Amino acid sequence: MTGAADLHLHSHYSDGSFPPAEVVRRAKVTGLAAIALTDHDTVDGLPEFLAAASAAGLTAIPGVELSVDEGDREIHLLGYLIRWEAPALRAALARFAAERRARAAAILSKLHGMGVRVPMTAVEAAAGKGTLGRPHVAAALVEAGVVGSVQEAFARYLGRGKPAYVPRTGFTAAEAIALIRTAGGIPVLAHPVRSGVLGEVPRLVREGLRGLEAYHTGQDPADTLAVCRAAEAHGLLLTGGSDCHGEMKGEVLVGQVRLPWEHVVRLYAAAGRPLPA
Repeated sequence: MTGAADLHLHSHYSDGSFPPAEVVRRAKVTGLAAIALTDHDTVDGLPEFLAAASAAGLTAIPGVELSVDEGDREIHLLGYLIRWEAPALRAALARFAAERRARAAAILSKLHGMGVRVPMTAVEAAAGKGTLGRPHVAAALVEAGVVGSVQEAFARYLGRGKPAYVPRTGFTAAEAIALIRTAGGIPVLAHPVRSGVLGEVPRLVREGLRGLEAYHTGQDPADTLAVCRAAEAHGLLLTGGSDCHGEMKGEVLVGQVRLPWEHVVRLYAAAGRPLPA
């Protein structure tokens, strides 16, 4: 098989709006040949994703996107070709899901202290099958009429430095990289320019990083070039994806990044896995 790939997609199992089968359907319609589901801090959507992609004749890469806060830096690590049923991985993600819930409760407590009362049940309803996160608090604020949009919720209350912001707890970058590698996966730094962490690459390489996400929706060509140069300097793989969240963040982006097939081949080779026929 040859063709284009989109290796950064989210479903309603984290903070996307589509079920995995709909993510696959839209990928098929756009003519993609390979896709990766990389939900935030959960692998619960992978069984549905893999079954739907197999039925559609697409190469499906099981993935995850792990979230890390280190001081004032937010780092997202993509894990590709993970053994998603590995007990150590599932146990770590279950622990992190509990910490996400505790963070959401702390955010709601801050909001209540400001006179903005949103119950946890509203956040849970917004999350549905997904792991709780700030986007679901934001959606609950919109539903309650406190703000007019998710973007306004982050700008007024939930963004870093805003009055209801609560720092994330959980994995360090080194722990997240080790977790991905222990599960047989390839750890890749997500959108390093957008996250402002391109300067962290040398340290992360020492901690076991294997790749950089060079191609990302809306990224300036100069930034893409900077990521590609960093990857070359450190002998890292290149990946790319649209970071589609369905309709959660407005435009449906699936397929707007079309990673050349050669990078899919290199990813499988790096993981020591045969490329599906």
